[in-house]
Amino acid sequence: MKVVVVSDGPFGERAYDTIKKEFECEYIVLDIPKPESIDDFTEFPNEQLEKIKSADILITYTLNPDITFDLVEQVYDNVGYVIVGAWKGKGLKNQLESFKNVICPDIMCELVENGNKIFDEFVSKFGKPKVEIKVENNIATKINVIRDSPCGGTDFVAKDLLGKNISDIAVKAGLRIQHYPCRAGRIRLFSDEESGRYKAATFHHDAFEKALKKKSGE
Repeated sequence: MKVVVVSDGPFGERAYDTIKKEFECEYIVLDIPKPESIDDFTEFPNEQLEKIKSADILITYTLNPDITFDLVEQVYDNVGYVIVGAWKGKGLKNQLESFKNVICPDIMCELVENGNKIFDEFVSKFGKPKVEIKVENNIATKINVIRDSPCGGTDFVAKDLLGKNISDIAVKAGLRIQHYPCRAGRIRLFSDEESGRYKAATFHHDAFEKALKKKSGE
């Protein structure tokens, strides 16, 4: 599987660093000339466009909504699935998701399988956190990350909590993800940042709690 992460500036590199550990991955910072008017159609460099079209999974972290829409519109038919990591407003979300293979998650660590073979292969490794915990004498002696958040936050939390008492490990997981620091919500102009951070904390809390319940046979 080939994953291409596309950015127009500040976001995306951390996802690239995480994803390349599991899949072939390329990070592209778009080189786009400033349009002369707001009505101009975005022209992407041919070399970059061809690399993007070769992706099985395309993840966009472009903050300009016009660039995001123009890019997705030009390539969605060539790639397996598009994950829009940064989007602004429900109107844009609805437009983008009208394409057959595009998803605009509120935060990247909420991704779960949807029945699409290519998307599900990616989400088997990255998306909503999933862990397994080995416990001895109420201590987490081993924490396996089954599914990491695309930013690498789940792995960060797992390493931090290794060797800790399990009595409050789920609560600590929810707190520690925000010390990564979690960027959930920061890349959406009209989003509630605190809501995004709360979701990320809840997902990590629940992942560790579920792992403990599975371990105890509940």
